[in-house]
This record gives sequence, C-alpha cells and structure tokens, in this order.
Amino acid sequence: MKLQQLRYIWEVAHHDLNVSATAQSLYTSQPGISKQIRLLEDELGVEIFSRSGKHLTRITPAGEAILKTAGEVLRKVESIKQVAQEFSDEKKGSLTIATTHTQARYVLPDVIKGFIAEYPEVALHMHQGTPMQISEMAADGTADFAIATEALELFSDLVMMPCYKWNRSIIVPKDHPLTQVSKLSLEDVAEHPLVTYVFGFTGRSKLDEAFLDKGLVPKVVFTAADADVIKTYVRLGLGIGIIAKMAYDEDNDSDLVSLDADDLFAPSITKIGFRRGTFIRGFMFDFLQRFAPHLTREVVEDAYNRHSRAEIDALFEPVELPTY
Repeated sequence: MKLQQLRYIWEVAHHDLNVSATAQSLYTSQPGISKQIRLLEDELGVEIFSRSGKHLTRITPAGEAILKTAGEVLRKVESIKQVAQEFSDEKKGSLTIATTHTQARYVLPDVIKGFIAEYPEVALHMHQGTPMQISEMAADGTADFAIATEALELFSDLVMMPCYKWNRSIIVPKDHPLTQVSKLSLEDVAEHPLVTYVFGFTGRSKLDEAFLDKGLVPKVVFTAADADVIKTYVRLGLGIGIIAKMAYDEDNDSDLVSLDADDLFAPSITKIGFRRGTFIRGFMFDFLQRFAPHLTREVVEDAYNRHSRAEIDALFEPVELPTY
C-alpha cells in the first residue's frame, strides 16, 4: 500500500468519481490513476469503487470505510508537513478559510488585509458556500478554518469557538411607510413581503423562530444567500429586506434606510471551527486572534484540549463577545 494510492482514491471520491478530472487536478495521467486504484483493490482484496465498464459508478460499503481511514492518514501526513514547516519557516505556508458571503464581504476584508501584510509568504485561500458545505470542508480537511453562524454544530469533530454576536436590520427604500413607524414591531414587519436569506444561511433560523414565537407567518417572496442580492431586489420593490446589520453600508446603500431590529430578533453568534487533530501553526493562531481578539493562543489551546462541546461552551460563558 502506497501513500500515493490513498491520495488517488481520496481525490477520485472528491471529484464525483471522475478519474479524468482527478488526473487533471493532480497533473498526472488517467490510466496511471486507474492502474494504482486497481493495484490497491487487489492488495486489499475488496473493491473500493463499483464500475460499469470503464466508468466508476459508486463507492462500495468497504470503500466508504477505507476512504474514511485514508482521509485520516492523509490529514496526519499533512500535519507532519505543517509541523516541519513551522520549524523551518514559521512565516511561510498556506491557510484555507471556508465561509459565507456575508463574512467574506463585510467582516473579513480588514482582517485579511492586515494578515497578508504581516505574512506575505502565506498563501491565503477562501472558499464560499452554504454553512453545511463550509462545515464539511473543515471536517474533511479541505479548509483549515470554517467561519459561519449556522450548521457548524452538526459536525462533532469540529472544535468550535464563538467570535462575535450580531443582529439584523430591516432594509427599506427611503419612501417606505415603515420609516414613519416610531417603534417597529414584528407585526409591522410581517405585513410586508419579505426578501431575506435562504434558510440555513446567516442566522436565518433566529429570524424564523421570532415569527413562529409570535404566531406570525411572514410572506417571504424572495430568498438569496448574498446580502447584496437581497438589497438589489429591495431596490426593485419586491419587498422589505432583512439582512445582517453589518451588511448595510452607509456609503454604498445610501438610497436605502436601515431600521434597527435588535428588539425583534434574538442575536446570533458567528463561530470559527477547525477539525480536531489539526496542527495549528503560529500564523494560524495569529489569524484567529485578528478575527476574534479574545481567541488568544492560550484560549484556543484550552478549547482544543476540551473533550466535549459542552466543555468548550463553558470555557466561553464568561466572555463578553464583541457585537457587530
């Protein structure tokens, strides 16, 4: 069994069983990958992939178990490389972040600008996706850090730490009747068509809970994953928008009015998570603290050494999180 073979089966599984695409991504030949997979299957005495002619059709039950272990082996190998590089050049390497549009567009730019200035030889990569996709990327090692508000709690092998809390704004055109309401209520909001986030994005669950608790059924006419898209459709008159407060830009959105919704919805907490077993390099600790100042190296190491999610949550209970 060779490490290269484990890499091949892992990459094929993560390229939708497309050997040709895998070969292109690894800069090698399709026949070479197919041959190595066959040799590994012959050695193990089981098929990892089912086939129809020359095409791989699905992962077998044995293959699922083998791929899980192969992923763990490959991550350990990557950790060994990270350890070596930390001692050979502590300011050189790579960092991959998976996050949502709201974080990437409105929260991370200043953090990343300062980080790149300090670590010009660290290659920084950002993946955007749904909270579920983001969590999966951290869980399978595609990303070093996952930053999201929803779905991270579904993955038990992630060490999750709270970063900040935030609430929402109601976004309306300047001439909208809600701008004349002295104290906005949830009933006022529910009277209008709503344009907001897709379920599962950017604290959407808190929004739905608020309406449910009041016995209200909001008329959601349009949803999107991107706050800028939501604002576009508010401008078109499709409805009133509900977005994360930090996504309203006074300069770029001066044609819209932001109405405070702190009293209408419970605040949400954005968290950052990483896979248990990840080797955290020095510049990664620095990134964590730049993003959330209370996440010092000592605090992160303490969270890493806690054995359960409840223990990690207890570590942060006394912490007053910053508010966006």
